[in-house]
Amino acid sequence: SGGAWKLLSGLGSGQTQVDDPQADDVAYWCHPLDVHFATKGLQGWPKLLLQVWHQDALGRSEVLGYGFCHLPATPGWHALTCLTWRPRGSWRERLRRRWLGGGPQLLSPPALTAAGAGERFRLRTETAGAVHLQLGVLLRRFGRYGV
Repeated sequence: SGGAWKLLSGLGSGQTQVDDPQADDVAYWCHPLDVHFATKGLQGWPKLLLQVWHQDALGRSEVLGYGFCHLPATPGWHALTCLTWRPRGSWRERLRRRWLGGGPQLLSPPALTAAGAGERFRLRTETAGAVHLQLGVLLRRFGRYGV
């Protein structure tokens, strides 16, 4: 969230559980997000930053993809799809990722999302899948200010 937003309760960041898909390539999470903000202005509307990690057969963890999406500005139940991506790297890095695991990672993912897509154009990226979200949004006293 931007500088006008203050986190009242809940966690600003966290980690969910691990899922091991057995039948297909779909992992299921059921991780509640309970976050309460107060704001003095609408600039810097909160975003959800995702880092999807993968654990290989040897137990090594690596970033599978990054993604972010803006939280809805209207109250109610929302279904969102957050597309994920990862740095592409050189052909050597891609070959290394395929056989040894690992690969290029961002040094500071939150800084990239704070800057927005305007800074991401400098990176060579590839798609890494999608995360489907179901969110319930409550707004309190926004009607007073025409929102």
